[in-house]
Amino acid sequence: MVEGLFFTFGSQFEMWAFRLASFALAAFLMGGTFLITRPQAEVVGHPKGLFLLFMAEMWERFSYYGMRALLIFYLVQHWLFSDAEASIVYGAYTALVYITPVVGGYLADQYIGQRKAVLFGAVLLTFGHFFMAFEGGGGQDDPIINVFWLALALIIVGSGFLKANISVIVGQLYTRTDVRRDPAYTIFYMGINVGAATASIICGYLGQTYGWQYGFGLAGFGMLIGLVFFVLGKPLLLGKGEPKDPAKIRGGKEWAIYGAGLAMVALCWFAIQYQAMVGYVLGAFGGGLVLYVLFTAVTKLQSQERDRIFAALFLILTSIVFWALFEQAGSSLNLFTDRHVDTQGVNASMFQSINAIYIVLLAPLFAMLWQGLGKRGAEPSTPLKFGLGIVQVGLGFLALVWGANSVGVDVAVPVVFIFLIYLLHTTGELCLSPVGLSAMNRLAPAHMASLIMGTWFFASATGNFAAGLIAAATGGEGVGEEAGRDVVLGVYSTVGWFAVAVGVGVMVISPLVKKLMHLDTLRDDNVGDDLEGQSEAGLEAQQAGVHPSTRPAE
Repeated sequence: MVEGLFFTFGSQFEMWAFRLASFALAAFLMGGTFLITRPQAEVVGHPKGLFLLFMAEMWERFSYYGMRALLIFYLVQHWLFSDAEASIVYGAYTALVYITPVVGGYLADQYIGQRKAVLFGAVLLTFGHFFMAFEGGGGQDDPIINVFWLALALIIVGSGFLKANISVIVGQLYTRTDVRRDPAYTIFYMGINVGAATASIICGYLGQTYGWQYGFGLAGFGMLIGLVFFVLGKPLLLGKGEPKDPAKIRGGKEWAIYGAGLAMVALCWFAIQYQAMVGYVLGAFGGGLVLYVLFTAVTKLQSQERDRIFAALFLILTSIVFWALFEQAGSSLNLFTDRHVDTQGVNASMFQSINAIYIVLLAPLFAMLWQGLGKRGAEPSTPLKFGLGIVQVGLGFLALVWGANSVGVDVAVPVVFIFLIYLLHTTGELCLSPVGLSAMNRLAPAHMASLIMGTWFFASATGNFAAGLIAAATGGEGVGEEAGRDVVLGVYSTVGWFAVAVGVGVMVISPLVKKLMHLDTLRDDNVGDDLEGQSEAGLEAQQAGVHPSTRPAE
């Protein structure tokens, strides 16, 4: 044990990780506050509204990832769910988080505007994170567990309203031809990763060392800070993100929208307790969406547009495999790290920060790599990148299995293999996620852009739910620690080889899929509106706006 000034740490590494994360968070807080309080309209070449949105999103991501790092442990250790049960709950929760932005984006686009949607989402998130701090006595018979379900439901719906819209406001601060747009999104997504990396370290440490209420409470406090910044900084948004047609929300209609949001909370409160319903909804609606897209493509589109839709559906379906494995990070991999890895005295939840840190370090390198290869005419096609991404997520699991087996069953797995699996998963993510949303937008005709995006997000949600099912298969309760470890490694070996096989298969047929994309005849009028943030999408899993900020004339 290492005694710090205010806290006690398990090791020097844990102490310095906590200190550096706290220093980084404080530095960005003070720097952002300084920039948005300057008297001039622009600072460092950008509108001050950008830095306001940076601050709001940084704290929102701080709250989300701080809670996410602790959630699987909270389910297993406090509410006493089995590993399998907890994994299903976790999978249903993350799946719902990726469905609700479709609704939040639509309601903002058609009725209340992005700013009010973000504000409403932030309020729901603040209450949700604070409710997470109500522990009760623990165990599933404790009536306080209903407060926990309510907290999850508030966070799910709040994320749907906020995440769908805050990146859209960033784009609205600039004209569509403004060369500052891409750098603006780079700055904005830096806020996302600062929040994600620091939250897992700080909230993870406090929650696992001093008590759940401290980790969750700090996450709630972070969301409250983001809400305060967003409310007080409204003038800095220069009127952006307001309703397109204010007449649509007059006469109490605006409050009806908020009422619909609260009804969604009630629905999610029910769904998160009956996770099978989430699976049925994903299967029914997702399958229906795919069939409707196929029907539309076959009956209403010309041959080349139809081929592009087939290519988009292929990419959508293969992405499910990637997300089902990638999203083990917060569930089964988190538990494996806690139980079977020599973490050098560091709380397991703190390792959730590694992905965000890798993204900050590697995303610029990948951008330069693709750009350099593109200039030489050697950049891999979109389907080939998808295949590479799936292969790498599989190799990550196989590397961990090899590392665990190489030291023997009686020895804790060296922590270097946790860094290695996250490295391979992050490089895989950077091959697949940044190009996925962009590809959907390029391949869909303008009148089908929203439909294809809805299908993409349903596929993402399906991948997250499938991740819960895979994580449930790793549960080895009642068989002893060594046998439990073997169960996890057996599942990881199976899914690892499966992913490698799928990825290689995708790479083999990628020329055919590329041919279906008809890139040589793709023109601007074939393409739907740009999604705000698509050029920087992938700096967080599945991150970007979910609908265009402007629409073409019909």
